[in-house]
Amino acid sequence: MRTTRREFAKELTGAAMAAVFAPPGETARLPIAFSTLGCPAWDLQKILTFAEHHGFAAVEFRGLEGNLDLPSHLAFGAERIAQTKREILSRGLRVACVSSSASLHESDPEKRSKVLADGRPDSGHPITPGEDMKARVAAGLHELGEYAGPRKVTVIIESHDDFTSSATLADVLHRADSKSVALLWDAHHTFAASNEDPKFTVRQLGQWIRHTHLKDSVGKSGDRKYVLTGRGSVPIKEQVEALRAIGYKGFYCFEWEKVWHPDLEDPEIAFADYARAVKDYLR
Repeated sequence: MRTTRREFAKELTGAAMAAVFAPPGETARLPIAFSTLGCPAWDLQKILTFAEHHGFAAVEFRGLEGNLDLPSHLAFGAERIAQTKREILSRGLRVACVSSSASLHESDPEKRSKVLADGRPDSGHPITPGEDMKARVAAGLHELGEYAGPRKVTVIIESHDDFTSSATLADVLHRADSKSVALLWDAHHTFAASNEDPKFTVRQLGQWIRHTHLKDSVGKSGDRKYVLTGRGSVPIKEQVEALRAIGYKGFYCFEWEKVWHPDLEDPEIAFADYARAVKDYLR
């Protein structure tokens, strides 16, 4: 039986697990997580077992077994989702974030309506986005925030694509004007695409940061190649330190994009390597 987006969110939020931002809470584990983008071949049990055995506190779900439409997966179906929640909790794990894609800059009314519907549980870019695009994105975030607030869910925009500079993101988040709208700081992109120092980015955007994506790379601009943590030029340690300096309470989440870059190191190697590196940064 297929779970609708409304049922999917209701089930997860009922266990305080599907809110886009879920703080680590009381746990002996350090607040590290990984995205399931990095392990498209793994089933749920392998994901949970690996996370538990390698000291991760949480998992970000961005697809499962190559299926990016989470509500359609059997593990999140109406007949199975309660068991899935129990399995996650039994490992001492949390859900750091439930992620999907939504093009809020869409201007065509019909397409925009569909995008916003996908953003609700039920239902070749310019370097700097123009005023119209920023207005549409802000309006879409506000609308989704109004929907999410009463359901105790936070909608987060990721610093990605057109939206990687602090100035642009701050403008959009101010315009969104919602306590239920925040930022997923993909620290790789603000550094690699907008050439920002982590301390500067956090000073500008820290009030909105609720979740993170961390990863390392080498190269310049559009010719970057992802590498294991600490082997590249991205200042991940400084990014972590900048967050800690403002009392960030979220998870430090590793986004290894193996779904889109199958030539990357296997998750058994990359995830364990990330855990070792970031544990050192957090101690």
